[in-house]
Amino acid sequence: MKIPKRLQPLVDDGLIDEVISRLMSGKEADVFVVRCGEHIRCAKVYKDAVKRSFKKAAQYQEGRKVRGGRQARAMGKRSSYGRQLEEEIWQNAEIDALSRLANAGVRVPETYCCMDGVLIMELVSDDAGDVAPQLGHVTLTQEEAIAQHKLMMHYIMLMLCAGIIHGDLSEFNVLVDDKGPVIIDLPQAVNASANNSAEAMFARDVNNMRRYYGEFAPALLHTQYAKEMWALFEEANLTPNSILTGEFEDDSENADVDSVLEEIQAAREEEIERLERINGSDDDE
Repeated sequence: MKIPKRLQPLVDDGLIDEVISRLMSGKEADVFVVRCGEHIRCAKVYKDAVKRSFKKAAQYQEGRKVRGGRQARAMGKRSSYGRQLEEEIWQNAEIDALSRLANAGVRVPETYCCMDGVLIMELVSDDAGDVAPQLGHVTLTQEEAIAQHKLMMHYIMLMLCAGIIHGDLSEFNVLVDDKGPVIIDLPQAVNASANNSAEAMFARDVNNMRRYYGEFAPALLHTQYAKEMWALFEEANLTPNSILTGEFEDDSENADVDSVLEEIQAAREEEIERLERINGSDDDE
């Protein structure tokens, strides 16, 4: 195929030997199948911010570190330099997240290099060499769904232990090869400790996985992994070796019920005292 303009510099530098085909076009990037020497890999070409359709990008970037005050001011003023910095941070977030998650034991694509807004990484494929499908295009048996869901909850727990929340996890950001699920697309990765929306995004990620796998194994729809993991995380008790049950008793809700019952009892006692006073007054008369 004709070499895309954004990939030409990598071809000129010998990092890519051949552009084989376009794999997909997403909201934040276009992905191409490329040949690098003897290896078939993929090249993720990030779209410019003006062309990117990822909603509420600023919400995801909250809590990300900026190198210094000058950079922060430039980004705040939305100058050309500031916008360039934002693009670098957006792209580097994925590279950093993929590296940290791989070290944490999460299955993600291996990365090789990033140049001029193009990330060269592993092409996730099956044993036959065919590109692995998205989870949303895979039909599962009940047993397969339960096993994959359990593994996915483990990966999400490892991610949270590493301080990372995917932020856009769904059946379309997971590939499935012969070894199971592989998590992809992390430029919007969220800092679990420094983003005010972290808990809500985490719950959405976990419950998206519950919803999809629950289509094949309905019993999963009743699990509460999001609440269980987040409670352990907030208490600093979540570790890579934590044993999850999928069950969670919301103490705050119980406390609210107890409080209501106490208020009802107090009101009842006050009413009894009031009636006793009234009856006492009648007797005096």
